[in-house]
Amino acid sequence: MARLTVNNQPVEYRLDPETPLLWALRDASNLTGTKYGCGSGDCGACTVDVDGRAVLSCQVAIGRIEGSFVTTIEGLSRERNHPLQLAFLAANVTQCGFCIPGMLMAASVLLNHRPDPSEADIRGAIRNLCRCGVYPRLIEAIQRAGRAARGEETIPAGARPGIDPADAARVVPALVPPKLSQR
Repeated sequence: MARLTVNNQPVEYRLDPETPLLWALRDASNLTGTKYGCGSGDCGACTVDVDGRAVLSCQVAIGRIEGSFVTTIEGLSRERNHPLQLAFLAANVTQCGFCIPGMLMAASVLLNHRPDPSEADIRGAIRNLCRCGVYPRLIEAIQRAGRAARGEETIPAGARPGIDPADAARVVPALVPPKLSQR
């Protein structure tokens, strides 16, 4: 049994203390935004914030973090309006999206410790693997999110979750599907 605070909610996991945090989050708490990638701590898809540190949740047992505060991608922003989320969308960082929750969480921890990170800071902190190759856009998006968090820049919000596609197209013109030419 392990007691944690997950996304600001107290949780008591009645699981073997050696259960990886990843599986407690995904299976017991239904927080499926934290992804299982490699299971060996190499890809970063399972990164979450544990007490202000970017942690590979597949590599830490819940019994070893008793009393910790854990933030997952679901806890970053309920409205999906965190500066990092907005900056990732604005820079089209997301492609397949599988690695993005882990990257967002690693970037969140970085910005909490270094509000104005250099490119070297970002490259050192974001070790997540991405098969789509979003790295060039990732650096600018994280720096832009830092500027937005410091109040130096505004990032326009995209469509909210659950919005009608037609309404989304009015908010984000790029979401308007191209018209097929008639033959």
